[in-house]
Amino acid sequence: MTIKIAVIQFPGSNCDLDTLHVLKNVINIEADLVWHNEFKGSQYDGVVIPGGFSFGDYLRAGIIAAHSPAMEEVRLMAREEKPVLGICNGFQILIEAELLPGALLQNDSLKFICKWIYVRIETTDTAFTSLMKRGDVLDLPIAHGEGRYYTDQLKELEENDQIVLKYVDRKGNTVKNANPNGSLEYIAGICNLERNCLGLMPHPERASEKILSPFATTHGRLFFDSMIEFIKKGV
Repeated sequence: MTIKIAVIQFPGSNCDLDTLHVLKNVINIEADLVWHNEFKGSQYDGVVIPGGFSFGDYLRAGIIAAHSPAMEEVRLMAREEKPVLGICNGFQILIEAELLPGALLQNDSLKFICKWIYVRIETTDTAFTSLMKRGDVLDLPIAHGEGRYYTDQLKELEENDQIVLKYVDRKGNTVKNANPNGSLEYIAGICNLERNCLGLMPHPERASEKILSPFATTHGRLFFDSMIEFIKKGV
């Protein structure tokens, strides 16, 4: 079977080519970089909304991209239970498009943060974490200025098992100095009720090859491999 994934490119996207490289040259599947005004979801089995600064983060991060025609296509894909992955700015876009609940606010330090952090897998019941184990601690990089997750629906998220990732220390503990941006309850990623749409602030595409740096892990590849397995099971 041929699986085809789209990576949507907005003005200001800067992690699109990294994501495309992982899909095409690391995971070895067919993938296209698609300009947002030309995106048609019916042509693809899944979609990734990459990181960057879509539309220069004018007004606030993700809000202009959320009103692109591409996001209507993404909504249709989500309803069709195709996998939808939003990374960093992509997470912000999914929030602004109301595909995921909550808000992503300015980091509590009021500074842009770029470093490697640890996250803990809270659920494997998603299209992007099925190849992991609950409690796994992953080493991934972050790079954002507006990543502080907040919601007034925390109880619902917990009851519905929609919290997918939490910031932790190396040993997997939720301690204050492991939370890089002040996110509510250490939340680093959430999914929708249908479990096929995931938004996360860490960058898995930057942790899919050891060659990237002496500090690099391949933990990020698990998200993409899980995505492909999810698609295969649905075909």
